[in-house]
Amino acid sequence: MSEVLLFHHAQGLTPGVVALADELRHAGHTVHTPDLFGGRTFPTLEEGLAHVAATGFDEVVVRGLRATDGLPEDLVYAGISLGVLPAQRLAQTRRGARGAVLLEACAPAATWGGWPAGVPVQVHGMDGDPVFAGEGDLDAARELVTQAGATARAELFTYPGDRHLFTDRSLPGHDAAAAELVTARVLAFLAALG
Repeated sequence: MSEVLLFHHAQGLTPGVVALADELRHAGHTVHTPDLFGGRTFPTLEEGLAHVAATGFDEVVVRGLRATDGLPEDLVYAGISLGVLPAQRLAQTRRGARGAVLLEACAPAATWGGWPAGVPVQVHGMDGDPVFAGEGDLDAARELVTQAGATARAELFTYPGDRHLFTDRSLPGHDAAAAELVTARVLAFLAALG
């Protein structure tokens, strides 16, 4: 079983993020869900992003990096949207990463020096999502998967639709069928890690 560090999106550690973590736990994985917002959640993405701007984008990412304090090196790093940034950075820069699951966002691998050899990765997003597809994340995901695939399992899954945060069942943009498929694919990915 894997030990997973799952970072929430810009609306905070919502019940939907906790539910996803619980599904992974139910399958036998250990899942940590650090709260980068100190207990605050936001009803809209815009309000969450305003909080991130007020807090400082870099500060939120640093909080994510500090979430590894006291945790082992051999983690799977996972993130949803905003949470992809600390997850991807840790997967690329912290020694011992077992893998990465990037949901609804992806940064260019070159941001942190390229994808590390041998680290498996899985990326998920909607093909018409104005954030994932419209702001360059989908292109970054394609490049990352090509680079990572030279030495490890690397998968990109796109889903029909234009919703952002579709994996969070507590939000209006939730797509139950797509989210169920994401969860099944993530569980298969984690199971393959041993």
